[in-house]
Amino acid sequence: MKKGVFVVRPSVDDYFGDWKQREALVQEMIPVIGRLFSQRNVGMFIYGRPLHNRSVTFIMKAHRFVREIERNEMSEFESHNVLIALAKLDLWHVQIDLGKLTVRFMEHQEEKGSDALGVDEFVRGELAYLDGVNEKPIKKCQHVVLYGFGRIGRLMARLLIERTSTAEIMQLKAIVVRPGGEGDLQKRASLFMNDSVHGAFQGTLRVDEQSNSLIANGNEIKVIYANAPEEIDYTQYGIEDAMIIDNTGMWRDRDGLSRHLEAKGAAKVLLTAPGKGDIKNIVYGINDDQISADDTIITAASCTTNAIAPVLKVLNDKFGIEKGHVETVHAYTNDQNLIDNYHKGSRRGRSAALNMVLTETGAAKAVVKAVPELEGKLTGNAIRVPIPNVSMAIMNLTLEKGTTREELNEFLRDIALHSKLQNQISYTEAADAVSSDFVGSREAGIVDSNATIVNDNHVVLYLWYDNEFGYCCQVGRMVYKMAGIIYQQYPLEE
Repeated sequence: MKKGVFVVRPSVDDYFGDWKQREALVQEMIPVIGRLFSQRNVGMFIYGRPLHNRSVTFIMKAHRFVREIERNEMSEFESHNVLIALAKLDLWHVQIDLGKLTVRFMEHQEEKGSDALGVDEFVRGELAYLDGVNEKPIKKCQHVVLYGFGRIGRLMARLLIERTSTAEIMQLKAIVVRPGGEGDLQKRASLFMNDSVHGAFQGTLRVDEQSNSLIANGNEIKVIYANAPEEIDYTQYGIEDAMIIDNTGMWRDRDGLSRHLEAKGAAKVLLTAPGKGDIKNIVYGINDDQISADDTIITAASCTTNAIAPVLKVLNDKFGIEKGHVETVHAYTNDQNLIDNYHKGSRRGRSAALNMVLTETGAAKAVVKAVPELEGKLTGNAIRVPIPNVSMAIMNLTLEKGTTREELNEFLRDIALHSKLQNQISYTEAADAVSSDFVGSREAGIVDSNATIVNDNHVVLYLWYDNEFGYCCQVGRMVYKMAGIIYQQYPLEE
């Protein structure tokens, strides 16, 4: 960097000194990021990766990702000064990709040389359309209720609490569970706080037995016991026009899910499973434009559909897909038996911890609801394997156009970095990547570029996905969309 740079880099050979300076810069950045988020609802990202409430090493690894996948030299030395410059502006209720803003400043300096603007002037110009604009992305805070508090429910709670910010936009107000026995509240709190797969909740939690509430990072979440959706009066808990996120999967058709809307204080329902009948099955980023303000019941499809639909969509748009088969190597789920026992489903009665279990998946057919041009072109199957989380989709495709491995990988890399699907499609070049590396991934799917096979128009792609947390991130995006929350952002949609 040239103008506006106040940090002197250590020598190239001083690796430890270099790292310590980068670490110190990130330590200075963290409170700035925190204040922008908590006081002004300004979200900061690096190529789609949120920076609020993140550790020093997480932020440093986000920088490393950009250097490796974007193949440029952006580092903390550059982003630190850009962050300080934008913190001087009057920004409210916006989402800013600090990584992309920094890269643009670097490109500007490279192009203009000695005529380049200083960092303050450049940032002020780039963000001029956001500076001084204080408009909330929604007029009234959206109340959210989690109906069910299992694997998906607890992860959704973590995500919603993480996004609370100024509490003016969205708040998790309650969770609904079946009546439990003695110590129920404490047990649910413990399951929320400690997760064998995803680690400890990054925050504080206490239990208020008197009000039957969980207090997570200052957010009071009422725990409501009920046997049926329609018997609840949410208004008595101060909850109005709530969005109900049904994590139970007990009801998948319109009649069943409409029971939620009979509850006083409920306004909309989002199902975290594939729906049946005429309900819109939405994959965020692909067909979320189908959501209208009048929709009261929507489903977020399945984790596998969310993982494969974005890649299939962009491949079909670019190369055309004649036909294909998708095989899912999927982590076991709570629906399976731990030891051999009776199960209504074929094969799922055999021990999930000891066997690979061949089973069916409706994901290939469900993709058609998001990408209708693939009607009749895909088949699918699944193998459940003895790991608790992270799955892989193997897509064996025949394209209409021939390509090369290099061209295909470069196309997907560019989509992952520079398209509106950067939160749905990620990309890795790690030569030794294994499933546990992707626990906690926020993208719907991650292309394993080293495994790509191309023979003219015959392609085999390997796609990792966190079938729990990655899926929940997609559901979280759906919640904002369904609530009509639209943030101003930088850069404008690519």
